[in-house]
Amino acid sequence: MKIELDVHTHTIASGHAFSILQEMAQAAAGKGLKLLGITEHSPGVPGSCNPIYFRNLHVVPRQMYGIELLLGAEINILDGEGNLDMDENCMRMLDIRIAGIHSLCYSYGTVDENTHGMVKAVSNPFIHIISHPGDGTAELNFEPIVLAAKEHHTLLEINNSSLKPTRNKPNARENNLSILRLCKRYEVPVILGSDAHISFDIARYDYLYDLLQLTEFPESLIMNRDVKSFKEYLCL
Repeated sequence: MKIELDVHTHTIASGHAFSILQEMAQAAAGKGLKLLGITEHSPGVPGSCNPIYFRNLHVVPRQMYGIELLLGAEINILDGEGNLDMDENCMRMLDIRIAGIHSLCYSYGTVDENTHGMVKAVSNPFIHIISHPGDGTAELNFEPIVLAAKEHHTLLEINNSSLKPTRNKPNARENNLSILRLCKRYEVPVILGSDAHISFDIARYDYLYDLLQLTEFPESLIMNRDVKSFKEYLCL
């Protein structure tokens, strides 16, 4: 399968990653990508970026080493109401906005409450992508999330990093299979995410290909294949 983009990656600015922005862009160019998204963690993750970091992204060139850059954030969903840890003024300054649940800053509820919060985030007009919904950090009902993603043109991520054995996410494989089956049934596009925290992992989707094969997931519904289709779907 042709891969033209990876839009969920982190640099040292996120506080727990290991490559600088230029190294990430060079690695993406070396792998033949046309588009790289760098989406640093928002302030709810300890050690990550202060809001002033995101306000100053305008100084960074959006073309580098022959590839296009989208600079944004992985914003934290905080609770079952879908509250986020970044305000709208800051979000407006970003090229791309991902939202996800992280245990370090999430107030857990029941399955229904968690699902409600995720659906609210999916429905938020500022959010383009939901990061690792299947990693098992919070228990969720996936069908309403998939249906909301279809309605609002929000992409659900199938996250490679959460399937690494070292991450110890025991439910991630079955959860992601469930998401893929639902997205196939309802014809909802997905995006593969490397969640790279070092340049070597950019566009690394090796743990995902088996899931795509098992579900016979249509390539036409994978938004990494073509920059033009990706941008058109998200109105970027």
